[in-house]
Amino acid sequence: MRILGVDPGTYNMGVGVVDGSADAYALVRLDVLTAARSEPLAERLRALYDALLACISDCRPDAMAIEEPFVARNVRSAMAVGQAQAIAMLAASESRIAVHAYTPRQVKQSVTDHGGSSKQQVREMVSALLNIPSADLPLDASDALAVAICHLTASRAQDIVFLE
Repeated sequence: MRILGVDPGTYNMGVGVVDGSADAYALVRLDVLTAARSEPLAERLRALYDALLACISDCRPDAMAIEEPFVARNVRSAMAVGQAQAIAMLAASESRIAVHAYTPRQVKQSVTDHGGSSKQQVREMVSALLNIPSADLPLDASDALAVAICHLTASRAQDIVFLE
């Protein structure tokens, strides 16, 4: 199964594509899509949307796994990330691929076995799981890969439940 993981953002959007089987993961692609900070939000979102459509076209994933926005104190920031999440979901819908959303805690729990892990701990675990040097792994891309791995793990668990 090929999963496109997305860590939404309005300036930087992490994307990672992972092929997964019952016991192994293989890196297909990692990238950080960027939009010019000088552009208005609508133009940044359009640039990210177009880049994401190109990624979907190139990699042909079976599904998209996306991280839900984390809302703490900065509601404005969370809303902007929500808008980036929406354009990613629209790109998936346009490409006729299913979308699965996960909370940051679910992603961290799935990858590191601890829901309160730091971004650096997530990067280190993703690096180990995919056998790539952590120094070559931008945080936005490692978060996207973690979301993809989270979905593969969740899908595998669901398959086991339905087999019984």
